[in-house]
Amino acid sequence: MGYGEASRPPPPVGIKGWSLSDKSGHGYRLGNLRFNGHSRIRVHAGSGHGNHRDVYQDRRACVRDNTGDTATLRNDHSRAIDAAIRGRRGR
Repeated sequence: MGYGEASRPPPPVGIKGWSLSDKSGHGYRLGNLRFNGHSRIRVHAGSGHGNHRDVYQDRRACVRDNTGDTATLRNDHSRAIDAAIRGRRGR
């Protein structure tokens, strides 16, 4: 089971409606969360009980795969906020 992780410098921001997706269009929409300054949110594949630091996609595979895929974090206006690449050297 994999996960993606995002971190945020201050100030806090609400991320209701934000999404995490790959180039193929597989994605996960984040719920009504608040991203506090200097905090991290982990988006896990699989199922579990979420909280303010860990959310679960309820799926078998991560949004991004292990073959060099890119996961993109978008805000509620579909603007790309950040991206993470996973490949041979990345994790």
